[in-house]
Amino acid sequence: MRFILVSLALALPAASSLAETCKFVDKDGRTIYSNVPIKNARKIACFQPPAPVAVEAPAPAPAPPVPVGARPLDTSKARVDVSTQRKRDDERRQILEEELTREENALADARRSLSEQESTRGGDERNYQRVLDRLKPFQEAVEVHEKNIASIKREMANLR
Repeated sequence: MRFILVSLALALPAASSLAETCKFVDKDGRTIYSNVPIKNARKIACFQPPAPVAVEAPAPAPAPPVPVGARPLDTSKARVDVSTQRKRDDERRQILEEELTREENALADARRSLSEQESTRGGDERNYQRVLDRLKPFQEAVEVHEKNIASIKREMANLR
């Protein structure tokens, strides 16, 4: 008996999800989609539930992309001529070099600020954890600039 009650309880939500969904517009002009009638709303259209989808075997995995350096570059199909691409690469290299210079300067400033903060100690910092908490933003700034420099150097290495 308990099995039948549990089966019915599980089957009822599934049966309601198979009902058709209708579009209603209420007196305030709001659009409502529901599978049960809405009071004081006008039914506009109904939609049938989608047909069950047959489960198919998974498609074979696509072949991995071939690295650019593994085959010769076919310049006949290039969208941009070689001189234009070289000019773009040179401009990009110049921009990256400028960014690298700015980041190196910012890193030097951040390291200087960190060393200044490390050399000073306030009277209210008897607890070493307070010192660490005060130094943490300066250390994080140094780390951010170091990561940015490493990223810019990787970008420059990837240029042709």
